[in-house]
Amino acid sequence: MDEHALLGLDPQADRDSRQRAIQYFEQLKVSLDGWKVCAAALTSGTYYSNDHVKFFCYQVIENYLKTRYLTASPVELQEMKASLVTIFRLQSQESTQDKSFIRNKVAQIYSLAFIADYPHRWATFFTDLLQSLHLGSLAVEMYLKILLAIDSEVVDREIVHTQQETERNTMIKDTMREHCIGQLVNSWFQIITTYETSNPEVTCICQDVIGKYVSWIDINLIANDRFVSILMRFLKMPLLRESACDCIHEIISKGMDPMTKTKLIESFTSILENTGVIHPTEDEEGDFVAKMSRLVNCMGLQLIQSWQKLSKTTETENTALALQALENKVSLMFRFLGDEDDDVSGAITTFAHDYINVLKQMTSFSQKQRQNMEGLLLVVVKKMKYDESYNFEQEGEEEAMFQEYRKQLKVIFNNLAQLDSQLIVGAVHNLVASTLQNWKAMEYQDVELAVTLLYMLGEAIPSSQGQHFSGNQSKATALQEMMRLMVTSGVSHHAHPSIPLQFFETVVRYDKFFHVETLHIAEVLMAFLDERGLHNKSPHVRSRVAYLFSRFVKGIKVHIQSYIEEILKRIHDLLVLNTPDNGIQHSLTSDDQMFLYETAGVLVVFSQFAPEKKQQLMRELLAPIVNRFGGLLTKMCTETDERKRLGYAQCLSQAMAFASRTSKGFSNQQTMKQCGCIEAFTETLKVFLQALNTPHHRQLLHIGVRQYLHRMVVCLESEILPYIPVAMEHLLKQADARELHDFIPLMNQVVQKFKKHIAPFLQEVFMLLVSVIFQVLNSPTDALDQVATGDKKMLRRSYFLFLSNLVNNDVTEVLANQEGQNLQQVLITIIQGAVDIPDPQGQKLCFAILRRLVEIWGGKDGLAGFGDFMYKSIIPACFMAPTKTTFDMADAQTVLVLGEIAQCLKAVLEKRGEDFLNYLQTEYLPTLNVTPEIIQEFCQALKSDAKVFKKYLKMFFSQAKS
Repeated sequence: MDEHALLGLDPQADRDSRQRAIQYFEQLKVSLDGWKVCAAALTSGTYYSNDHVKFFCYQVIENYLKTRYLTASPVELQEMKASLVTIFRLQSQESTQDKSFIRNKVAQIYSLAFIADYPHRWATFFTDLLQSLHLGSLAVEMYLKILLAIDSEVVDREIVHTQQETERNTMIKDTMREHCIGQLVNSWFQIITTYETSNPEVTCICQDVIGKYVSWIDINLIANDRFVSILMRFLKMPLLRESACDCIHEIISKGMDPMTKTKLIESFTSILENTGVIHPTEDEEGDFVAKMSRLVNCMGLQLIQSWQKLSKTTETENTALALQALENKVSLMFRFLGDEDDDVSGAITTFAHDYINVLKQMTSFSQKQRQNMEGLLLVVVKKMKYDESYNFEQEGEEEAMFQEYRKQLKVIFNNLAQLDSQLIVGAVHNLVASTLQNWKAMEYQDVELAVTLLYMLGEAIPSSQGQHFSGNQSKATALQEMMRLMVTSGVSHHAHPSIPLQFFETVVRYDKFFHVETLHIAEVLMAFLDERGLHNKSPHVRSRVAYLFSRFVKGIKVHIQSYIEEILKRIHDLLVLNTPDNGIQHSLTSDDQMFLYETAGVLVVFSQFAPEKKQQLMRELLAPIVNRFGGLLTKMCTETDERKRLGYAQCLSQAMAFASRTSKGFSNQQTMKQCGCIEAFTETLKVFLQALNTPHHRQLLHIGVRQYLHRMVVCLESEILPYIPVAMEHLLKQADARELHDFIPLMNQVVQKFKKHIAPFLQEVFMLLVSVIFQVLNSPTDALDQVATGDKKMLRRSYFLFLSNLVNNDVTEVLANQEGQNLQQVLITIIQGAVDIPDPQGQKLCFAILRRLVEIWGGKDGLAGFGDFMYKSIIPACFMAPTKTTFDMADAQTVLVLGEIAQCLKAVLEKRGEDFLNYLQTEYLPTLNVTPEIIQEFCQALKSDAKVFKKYLKMFFSQAKS
């Protein structure tokens, strides 16, 4: 061994040493004798105390076994076998015993040799192992680890195997069943009886081996008095019982005839009942009870599978027996599902869920089954309750686990509702009525549960099964009565934060209730606005309520006209900007405030006030932003502390975002003009445009201005147009690739909305915009800077999208009225994008632009000079692009580009007809060395249907490239 190279295996080694070790590892892997060097190092004892070197050596041997061992010579086979035997003996001695991870690697090495050698090259593999067990407990443990590694290589269904490997594995299992499984089973019996008290760990590993192998060996070798009696004994031994549970679980899970499976489970159940193990006491250790819960879950699922299989046959008697066996396990399911430990309960939820699915298949229910449904509901409801340790203000891992567990219970609850909606509604109604009428005297967990179950009914029993709420009191549903009880009970005043929060969640879910019982709206609005909701002392509650209040207002806005001014007054203090200098603890985060600004905007827009009043209210709403914006901008510019300066910039950006969000209330039915609010928002825009003049945190502020402009383009008509030039001038000044990429969508939006109205302005600034874009695109970039390269790619694509918008929105005069030289430059950039730049999305855009220009200008009376450009540039581009090496015909995006090329050529044909065909036949295609036959074929295809031509074009270029 290269001792110098091995130094690099030490975790503390420097980079060069580690690199040398990696090179040595690769060298040993490819060397014919590398594995022998490593085997000799392992068996010599030289590196006994160096785990890094030993693991390194085993990895080299592993590589050899996986890559070259199948073709090894007889001499090498004997050398490998001798090495493995020596390694096994070393692993069996306390003086040379390795750590667990090394022993696991040894087991893997053995399993790799086994799958290559057994049975043909090493027929005595198991006999040799069994003869080594006399060496003691370490040898026994190593033997068991090897069996587990063999199971992983040969049986484990989670590992994907090739057809050849599957056939090999089947042959190995068949041979083992025929020749050695009996010996292995006897060895397991000897091990678990010999070591049950002296070495429980070995006994547990052996039970794991039995569980793995029982899935493919004769069940009668294990499911017999000899083994079962021992497993039952182990269930009473603290160190062995969890492994025994897992072992029985695997025995029961083995595939077999459904009736045989049913009898096997009943047999185990009987023994477990007689020993009392299946009924653990309340003070029993949690991990074992969870294992027992998992075992009962398995029994239930296996019996369900057996019943399902039998129910498809004519064996009615056996089907009834399987169902009876299943029904008898339900009481056990209740016991574990209702356990105080959620891990125990969670282990059996699948059985509960699948049992409900069995009941769904019944045409009618027996009395026992109805009792089971009621019992299951009671258990689920009880287990949904929070316990005392739940931390609502700082939810950690345990709280997250409980919420996940609660979701499992909710699935069972919903499925029970599908099974018998009346049962669920009746039970929840009783619980809600008894709890909410007396909530002040009850534990908060019970009150929270009652409100949560009311909330859950909306999902469990969808309104499609019947309208939940009716204006006719005689037809009022139980859900309507529960809602009335909840909103009038005063439960929203409960001191525990979980209850008012769940109250608001429920109110929002059932907002249609307030359409039929409007008299409760005032009380609920007050709850949202006072210390129960938006002014709650819990930040978590305040945050969630900000969102819920927004939803509630939108849902019932037609019924709250008389409360609008009061609402705006009560939320005014929550709309204050969170500035770095106001020195107060903010009630809401900026994200939460977004919802409130949007809600306030909706209230003003949908109010029945006169436009003048709406304008006044909107100005008052925007006042906290507008009045402070200039001052904050000045402070940001003069601030010398960079951290504070960033704080001011973020505050300014949020202020603009709030104003943008406020405008969300406007719609096509309620426009800004109809509401008389144009001035309020254009004045605000003037204030925001100041932010474009500052050099500090330019990107952050520009995002805010652009966002607001986007909203104004949506909400305003021609009133926005005077502001576009000013904004554009500043947004383009010293812009980088990303800023330009973000700016172009604003221009696209303006073009799409205003079309010809914006054309004169665009005509004026068009070349300025193009030159700024290409100035950035042509600026030098570090080849290794992937971000900058990506930004330029996106900018180029945005540029083509902008041109596409111009030609598709009837404003081509913006291009046509440019100076001839400038237009030529722009057209060349499109040709370059179509041919030279390997970006399928950009190429598709370019060919789409060219096609559209052909459709507009390609006729004989089209734009002067364009016909010449079409023949000299567009047509050649259609042939040059697909012949590029970067044009991948197998790529889906590239195929779309080819589709655009086909359409472009068809557009030229449409405009120029025979003239174009003559050009192809007599001038252009001959220069490409296309034969006359292929030229004729191409022109015929071009004249055919668009789909046919597209298909032909793909074949044409595929052949040309090959």
